[in-house]
Amino acid sequence: MPEMNMAKAINLALHEAMAKDERVIILGEDVGQDEGVFRVTEGLHAKYGDRRVIDTPLAESAIVGAAIGMAIYGLRPVCEIQFAGFDTYNYHQLDSHAARFRNRTRGRLTVPMVMRAPCGGGIRAPEHHSESREAIYAHTPGLKLVMPSGPRNARALLHSAIADPDPVIYYEPKAIYRLFKEEVPEAIETIAIGQAQVVREGKDISVISYGASMQAALEAADTMQEKDKINCEVIDLLSLTPLDTVTIINSVKKTGRAIIVHEGPRTCGIAAEVSAQINENALLYLEAPVRRITGYDIPMPYFSKEQYYLPDAGKVIMACHTILKDSG
Repeated sequence: MPEMNMAKAINLALHEAMAKDERVIILGEDVGQDEGVFRVTEGLHAKYGDRRVIDTPLAESAIVGAAIGMAIYGLRPVCEIQFAGFDTYNYHQLDSHAARFRNRTRGRLTVPMVMRAPCGGGIRAPEHHSESREAIYAHTPGLKLVMPSGPRNARALLHSAIADPDPVIYYEPKAIYRLFKEEVPEAIETIAIGQAQVVREGKDISVISYGASMQAALEAADTMQEKDKINCEVIDLLSLTPLDTVTIINSVKKTGRAIIVHEGPRTCGIAAEVSAQINENALLYLEAPVRRITGYDIPMPYFSKEQYYLPDAGKVIMACHTILKDSG
């Protein structure tokens, strides 16, 4: 199996989807001749031309609005918002239209589109370029929301998103675009939207995360196993809407302890929902309160301070020791 980074894996999925289905259309700012600000759409314009890879004006609402129309009329558009910090300008199109057409038409029309957007911090970017707004979309009925954590699941999730009959928000944690490589099978894989993965079996603490924060979770789990013989079970959510509560609850019932890790703001974040699900479905199994390691309720700091904002392995390890102490 070839090794590749996450940016290349997403690019591969786009090439494969366009070759397989002529209804798949790419549109967004600089996605064509310039091949995307992170080069994720590399080679697509040269291969498929400007009828299937469309450079758009800098107008997020128009990009998503056009994609909605394309989807309703039978295409499979994959639109790119250049940075997630700017997707507030297109939110009304998603909330007022894409998310509602299935219900509005009683199932007669669906909106099979994907909105891709690089998200999160860790690349020393300026304001509006490092936000993690996934909780907003998770709170919007009618939208599905996924976030990969590495090359292999990025490619598989994108194939699933493009094939889905409903609108899917595909958030790409840009800090790991080129952070590491892993083997990606030559055969096309998919991951069911709504299915989490237990990426490391354990018995002492359930560490639940997604996206770039999976790196902190895994590093913490490795360190605690080696130094303290603390055995963490690590869960990659992958899909934030719908949420795989079955995998989460089964893990917490086994370990009796849970820590949720993400870089988005704390209040009303994904961790708050996961914690609520645990309390509602596994309260009597808990040996200590659920703990959250998240970003803070402030705008993402400028690059000189962003390392203090982002979750890291040290914060996860400290929380694990605290929760073990709390549980006696």
